[in-house]
Amino acid sequence: MGKRTLVRRRGRGGKQFRAIITGKIAPTKYPNFGINELHNGIVMDIIHERGRDAPIAKIKFDDNNFSYVPATEGTAVGSKIEIGNGAKPVPKNILDLGSIPDGTIVCNIERNYFDGGKMIKAAGSSAIVFSHSIDSVKVKFPSGRILDMNPKCRAMIGIIAGGGKGEKPFLKAGNKAKYMQSRGRLYPVVRGIAQAAVYHPHGGGRHQHIGHPSSVGRNTPPGAKVGNISPRKTGRARIKKRQ
Repeated sequence: MGKRTLVRRRGRGGKQFRAIITGKIAPTKYPNFGINELHNGIVMDIIHERGRDAPIAKIKFDDNNFSYVPATEGTAVGSKIEIGNGAKPVPKNILDLGSIPDGTIVCNIERNYFDGGKMIKAAGSSAIVFSHSIDSVKVKFPSGRILDMNPKCRAMIGIIAGGGKGEKPFLKAGNKAKYMQSRGRLYPVVRGIAQAAVYHPHGGGRHQHIGHPSSVGRNTPPGAKVGNISPRKTGRARIKKRQ
């Protein structure tokens, strides 16, 4: 009968397909200070977390608590950071979007107020505060999309450090495998047509070809739900010539 397809086995969420927790340090998020409070912090260390391209800054604030946030370019041990109402809009400081001037480059933006920072956390990434209105702030993201954000959402001024990390080659397949394992991603990926017929619906045959259309419906059973799932459009667009 053959074993279940890989997509079905991964769908169970088994331990062998999850991101490993070895080498993880702590969640990277802002401390839970009030929006009207002003606190000072100092960078105690710059550390690396497994599976994360950007370095992490370990910050000790004036209440003797530590927080971990993605480090921005120019951050070093001993750098001072301000967070909250009254902080200066200069690199490495953390302010609410309503207090950041137009045209400022920001990163580690909160999607919802007080969530600690969810957006623009990848190495070398940044966004731009586009404009302000009465009840929202427009932020332009690297994709070019402009979103209306809550003015109370906090962001860090600057660019996330570690830009260009993705341009460095792995050189060895083992290094790539460990990297993908730390993120819970599938590696290596074997094409369906390269497998035997008992292992994949696209496998088998005298040559590497599917043998039938690769489009499948949204309600297709899990064993056959591979290929182009519920596509809106596939194939080459053919333009009929006018007579």
